[in-house]
Amino acid sequence: MTTNSERLSEIESTITYQDQQIQDLSEMVSQQWQEINRLKKNLSRATERLGNLENPSEDSTIAHEIPPHY
Repeated sequence: MTTNSERLSEIESTITYQDQQIQDLSEMVSQQWQEINRLKKNLSRATERLGNLENPSEDSTIAHEIPPHY
C-alpha cells in the first residue's frame, strides 16, 4: 500500500508536470498568434499588390501604352 505522503508526492509531481505543460502550450499559442498576424499582414499586402496589378489606377506607374518601337 502507498502511504499518504507517497500519494501526496505523486499528486504534486503530476500537478507540477501539468503546470509546465500548460505554460508550454500557452507559449506556443502566443507564438502562433504572432505568426498568424504576420501572415495576415503579408497576405493583405500581397492582395493589395495583386489588385493594383489587375486594376491599375490612372496614377499607377504601370502605363498601358504602345511601346515606342512600334
